[in-house]
Amino acid sequence: MTGMGLIRSEFLKIRTTNTWWIFGLGVVGTTGLTLLINCAQAHYYLKDFNNSTEGLDPEQADLARQQADVVAQAANVFTSGQFFGGLFTLLLGMLLITNEFYHQTATATFLTTPHRTAVVSAKLVAGMVFAAIFWFITAALSLATGLIFFQAENISNHLGDWEVQRGIIFNLLVFLLWAIVGVGFGALIRNQIGSVVTGTLLYTVGQQVAQIVFFLIHEFWIKEDWVETAQVIMPANAANVFVSVAKPFLHAPPYWVGGLVLLGYGLVGGAIGTLILRRRDVS
Repeated sequence: MTGMGLIRSEFLKIRTTNTWWIFGLGVVGTTGLTLLINCAQAHYYLKDFNNSTEGLDPEQADLARQQADVVAQAANVFTSGQFFGGLFTLLLGMLLITNEFYHQTATATFLTTPHRTAVVSAKLVAGMVFAAIFWFITAALSLATGLIFFQAENISNHLGDWEVQRGIIFNLLVFLLWAIVGVGFGALIRNQIGSVVTGTLLYTVGQQVAQIVFFLIHEFWIKEDWVETAQVIMPANAANVFVSVAKPFLHAPPYWVGGLVLLGYGLVGGAIGTLILRRRDVS
């Protein structure tokens, strides 16, 4: 099969299952929930937050002032849905691989197209296209809701500011990279249930556990700022750093560090997915 033929076949595999509309509904529902939370948070920071820093050390006070900035809150509202949208994109990337083994179509696929690198490349392209669709859904919902929210609050939406535009654009890159990581993870753990459960736990619970671990290390072992900065090695944290205007956590690195971390995960995920499927026996 030609390259375009392989890509079309991957789209067909997604469209002829319930995956696309279930994940689509999931993206819409979780984005709506996140918008509700982010708009409530923005209202608190921009209306009720009195910038009181009593009881906070200078670094924590500076972080609080950054988060209370209207540009930071605008970027946060207009990128709502990033966390759960990234999760659904990651899961879709996994299913592109694990579905072949779950439905026992892997042998037929690789017999039809012996060049496995081409097959993996087609899956990566299909995953990235659907990632872009998921991003578009979250961006459209966030922009529409955000414009209404800031107008109701009688506050400028700051869409003309580069920091806000950067967050929206870079959010697309985050979605694309999650699709690549998902394909690599699906190749690493080809059992569908095992892959989905492990990936979901690492994405959600793993991030929270890692934050607690880094905090404990900083408090009781290595009392250095770089320990808290190192949280960026967690993919979800890296994504948050990449699109946020204000620092999402104390001693967070510059936004471009988050982008490099995600790019590294994407490159490693794509390479792992290709190498494993090229060498693994699927008979």
